[in-house]
Amino acid sequence: QVQLVESGGGLVQSGGSLRLSCIVSGIMSRLYTMGWYRQAPGRQRDLVASISSGGSTNYADSVKGRFTISRDNAKNTVFLQMNSLKPDDPAVYYCNTKPLLGGSSWGQGTQVTVSS
Repeated sequence: QVQLVESGGGLVQSGGSLRLSCIVSGIMSRLYTMGWYRQAPGRQRDLVASISSGGSTNYADSVKGRFTISRDNAKNTVFLQMNSLKPDDPAVYYCNTKPLLGGSSWGQGTQVTVSS
């Protein structure tokens, strides 16, 4: 059973930065493509960034050039560096595999709030 623990969210001013962390257990995350997803109130959960087992990255257009996904395979941890945060970025951020593994569930997520 995959377990995911996200942290690092908080309140930041527009233009500020945050670094999110996701500790993965139950699987060897280095074998999987991992993604960061976000869900704002009343909206669906969307993928914003992913990193393959080989280290290739992909980003949603809305965060390209501002967010950077990385991973520390030795620590089974995935990171999301978020710079130049905008008023459109507030959401609960989650990590998970991409695609989701059968029977997987979501962690508690970490809240990101941006003040203007």
